[in-house]
Amino acid sequence: MWRAEIHVTLKDKVLDPQGKAVKNSLESLGYGAVEKVRIGKYFEVVLDTDVRAEAERQLDEICRRVLVNPVIEQYTYQLAEVL
Repeated sequence: MWRAEIHVTLKDKVLDPQGKAVKNSLESLGYGAVEKVRIGKYFEVVLDTDVRAEAERQLDEICRRVLVNPVIEQYTYQLAEVL
């Protein structure tokens, strides 16, 4: 089995109004050193297969078809074997 930690974020060229709101709030609380905030999503997925390549194939498909809007979002993941 494999456990994936998936991070989905907006592409750099896409405006992030939530991130901007959080940055403004942090600045108003005195955290002036905060330069930029981007909001994203985090998923954990466990895949029941013994073959890493198959886990990666399924994970890429899951991300592209379900978890990510490829027009405005990008994703990265880390895959670890569950012992």
